[in-house]
Amino acid sequence: MRLTPRALCSAAQAAWRENFPLCGRDVARWFPGHMAKGLKKMQSSLKLVDCIIEVHDARIPLSGRNPLFQETLGLKPHLLVLNKMDLADLTEQQKIMQHLEGEGLKNVIFTNCVKDENVKQILPMVTELIGRSHRYHRRENLEYCIMVIGVPNVGKSSLINSLRRQHLRKGKATRVGGEPGITRAVMSKIQVSERPLMFLLDTPGVLAPRIESVETGLKLALCGTVLDHLVGEETMADYLLYTLNKHQRFGYVQHYGLGSACDNIERVLKSVAVKLGKTQKVKVLTGTGNVNVIQPNYPAAARDFLQTFRRGLLGSVMLDLDVLRGHPPAETLP
Repeated sequence: MRLTPRALCSAAQAAWRENFPLCGRDVARWFPGHMAKGLKKMQSSLKLVDCIIEVHDARIPLSGRNPLFQETLGLKPHLLVLNKMDLADLTEQQKIMQHLEGEGLKNVIFTNCVKDENVKQILPMVTELIGRSHRYHRRENLEYCIMVIGVPNVGKSSLINSLRRQHLRKGKATRVGGEPGITRAVMSKIQVSERPLMFLLDTPGVLAPRIESVETGLKLALCGTVLDHLVGEETMADYLLYTLNKHQRFGYVQHYGLGSACDNIERVLKSVAVKLGKTQKVKVLTGTGNVNVIQPNYPAAARDFLQTFRRGLLGSVMLDLDVLRGHPPAETLP
């Protein structure tokens, strides 16, 4: 998905927006009842758990994780799995690992659970972490129980299914969806290994009740952890366009057959709508009566733009480059 040398040179020289307007945007409060109940249920199940696997999106490895996990579940051995690595630009992977290690996260694995990439590394690391820990009430129990946690739609259920494929040669045990909220309750134990005998607990995605900043909320939304309509598809499409241009990721130009890269979301969505035939008839009142006018369906075009990005068809992206380079999230919420 590369531009021609001439178009790429032109795009690189273009004056893209340096900042995204964040004032007045309220994206941070999606904390349904099942999330609060899910966190309480996790806490009550901790005495049955030997280790915590936290799954997060590899495109936002440094932001958007729920701080309540560390506060409430922090006593158990912990492994961070950064999933969807196929969608993330991992050019700066070593710096990401160093940044996480500086935050005390030394056990980190990047995975692609759809293609089972790096998944085989998980159970040996979990076994080692448990072996180095005090199991307290569970010392005489020969089976291991692992709790899988994370914010919504980062691939927790996909990870469990991938582990079963790798170690038991069995298919799906948990339902997988492309939007947040598929897993609604802490489920019963799911076996993923015979030797050692290991079971996993799938849990509902739990966002923090208060997101740290508007920009972090937008990143979470782009990764599908928040229902799109709560933020607004066109707002998210605009933030996506801003991010792609800022990091010189111009795959959208070739994918949609645009003449050149553009920083105006209305123009981009209009071109997308026309190309995909996503138009609608609108009645316009004139001095001589009503006239039917064909207009681009901007919300439909925005939805396609977002879904195309989430499927990786616009190229890999690292949404946390600003954090990695020492720039804090913009518009921190009080």
